[in-house]
Amino acid sequence: MNLLKPPCDEAVITTRKAATTKCGKAQRRWTLAATILGSSMAFIDGTVVNVALPALQTNLNATVTDVQWVIEAYTLFLAALLLLGGSLGDRLGRKKIYAIGVAVFALASVWCGLAPNIQQLIVARSAQGIGGALLVPGSLAIISATFGEEERGKAIGTWSGATAITTALGPLLGGWLIQNVSWRAVFFLNVPLALVVIALVVLFVPESRDEEDEGKLDFAGAILATLALGGIVFGLIESSRLGFRTPIVIATIIGGAMLAAIFVIVEARVRSPMMPLALFRSANFAGANLLTLFLYAALAGTLFFLPLNLIQVQGYSPTAAGAATLPFILIMFGLSRWSGGLVKCYDSRLPLVIGPMIAAAGFALFIRAGVGSSYWTTFFPAVVVLGLGMATAVAPLTTTVMNSVKENRAGIASGINNAVSRTAGLLAIAVLGLIMFQAFNKRLGQRLDQITLAPDIRQSVDGQRIRLAAIEIPRTADDATRRQVKQVIDECFVFGFRWVMLAGTALAGASSVVSLLFIGKRRPRAS
Repeated sequence: MNLLKPPCDEAVITTRKAATTKCGKAQRRWTLAATILGSSMAFIDGTVVNVALPALQTNLNATVTDVQWVIEAYTLFLAALLLLGGSLGDRLGRKKIYAIGVAVFALASVWCGLAPNIQQLIVARSAQGIGGALLVPGSLAIISATFGEEERGKAIGTWSGATAITTALGPLLGGWLIQNVSWRAVFFLNVPLALVVIALVVLFVPESRDEEDEGKLDFAGAILATLALGGIVFGLIESSRLGFRTPIVIATIIGGAMLAAIFVIVEARVRSPMMPLALFRSANFAGANLLTLFLYAALAGTLFFLPLNLIQVQGYSPTAAGAATLPFILIMFGLSRWSGGLVKCYDSRLPLVIGPMIAAAGFALFIRAGVGSSYWTTFFPAVVVLGLGMATAVAPLTTTVMNSVKENRAGIASGINNAVSRTAGLLAIAVLGLIMFQAFNKRLGQRLDQITLAPDIRQSVDGQRIRLAAIEIPRTADDATRRQVKQVIDECFVFGFRWVMLAGTALAGASSVVSLLFIGKRRPRAS
């Protein structure tokens, strides 16, 4: 047997028909393993980096704006190019594009780990996002093309469970690596995983593509989406540093909004758009994606600022901060099957109204957090309630998206919903970051005016406002002054954190209202 080639025919497998591959049972198992490990690599990276943000501020002298870009650079390219990545796989071969995505992701991870400064890290994270856009859509597409209808559901369930477990362990493992090795180890962790995935892909995964897809790839749409989101996000993030009235901030926000409008016009006119607007004629589909935008925006803001709070204000170790959100992911994983059964019993509308309301209560519980709050009486209840709310909503949300379109459009519908959730996180970190900075900045000015500080110390603190809780107090200050200033900084960060959680509560509540207004029991499917 030639081990350089899959031991099954590389027959073309289309997504519009049930898979008819000649692969054996062992072959399909290795294919499933390749998709699980590749997806886990991307999912772990998405959760681990948040825990590394305080270390990046300390070791690379980064501002909060800088670490926002560490997250946003990755998410921008992932969100904007996700649908194009799926189309490339359908057209050029899913195995080929998946392997390229894994390789690009791994090389970019090495670049991240070796980055000497925050600027290079941000550029390297952009490259990671491009790799992720090629990698993420391919895993489920390969499973759907390789497994027959009778086995596909079980395979996808195995994939979901395995990736959920690895995602849950990601922050804990990342926190341990940051605490005991280095933040750079978080990125180098991807390299051995990538090598194993590429080996499995080369040896076992059959090639597949959509032979019926003859339209042109929508490169114009991908470019417009990237520039539009990039312009808006740049303006929102940099407004914290430069001010809202700065010409470049105004120009990029207006330019991004104009490009977004042009994107919609182009998608309505091209023959093969990466985002078919006709799907949004379904009230269920439009409502489900609007709900996704609001709910995942709230979640992204929480997952960005919570580790900063735990490590920089509450004094948690990176490992403890990584473990703090573990109950949330375990609840999501443990209740996923129960949540799926809710649709059968109550249809999707009721869980999509109640779930976000429970999540809103979880966000509201975070508002109780203060400096020195106990995890078990403050953060743990909020994490548990938030997990219950998200667990109630996620499976019905996915079901609503898939049931609102015809079967041959399920893939693109799922891709759009995934892109919307990524875009929600992209915009949320920019907008909620602005809310945090404005609240922190205003409160800090008020509190510093109430205490007596030497002019050089006051000037130093004022000059570092963009660092939020990572402000470094000058060594010339005596111990009593250092404790006093640190207490003020921590209180101001918590003040801003509460405003972020209030915004999250409002967004989750809005998503519940969207469900009530748009999602019904019987709606015609989009064409």
